[in-house]
Amino acid sequence: MNSPNSNVWQTPHSGYHWDGSDRRFFEGWYYRVTLPEERQTFAFMYSIEDPVGGHPHSGGGAQVLGPEDGYLCAFFPDVNQFWADPEILALGHWGETDLKSAPGVLNPDLFDRHIQQGYQATATWQQGSLIDLETQQTCRWHYEIQPVYGWGTPEQTQQSTAGWLSFLPIFEPGWQILMAHGYARGWIEWQGQRYDFDQAPAYGEKTGVGLFRKNGFG
Repeated sequence: MNSPNSNVWQTPHSGYHWDGSDRRFFEGWYYRVTLPEERQTFAFMYSIEDPVGGHPHSGGGAQVLGPEDGYLCAFFPDVNQFWADPEILALGHWGETDLKSAPGVLNPDLFDRHIQQGYQATATWQQGSLIDLETQQTCRWHYEIQPVYGWGTPEQTQQSTAGWLSFLPIFEPGWQILMAHGYARGWIEWQGQRYDFDQAPAYGEKTGVGLFRKNGFG
């Protein structure tokens, strides 16, 4: 099994794609964890739109699909509190915090102490705390991921989901599988109920890079 920090399983286009311009832009990430014993699935969806700021749709969001078709959504209007790495899969958004420093990846304990509303995500880690202000529903999560397969032949350089077309300027990668299969271990607290898991099947993808606004996740 590949090391979680190995570049072998990292697929192309895993990094953040915004080029700093003021053109219309959307990028979203999708992580899924399946709990076989509970026969339930959790899905975490993160997004950033028009990160240059000042546009009608500028802002970030986090959505969670929970047990029995449960749903929670939080919006983060301050694009300056969003961060993402252009080279590797790593991102986060601070919605409510007492920290004055620039946003970035935090030690898990520091995140728990200082981020009351927000999330952080990498190829091997997921953590967040959300409150839906309309419904007052809550969700907290804290789990590690052990990637097994990206996209392509195991133990070799991973491929783009769309193949060589993804590398042409006119074919910007609108949808990419980041992790076809992996295992997750940790916990999710949904509406006060805690789910502990180990070796839970996990999956990850991203969508919506480029000029055109996308309104969903693959």
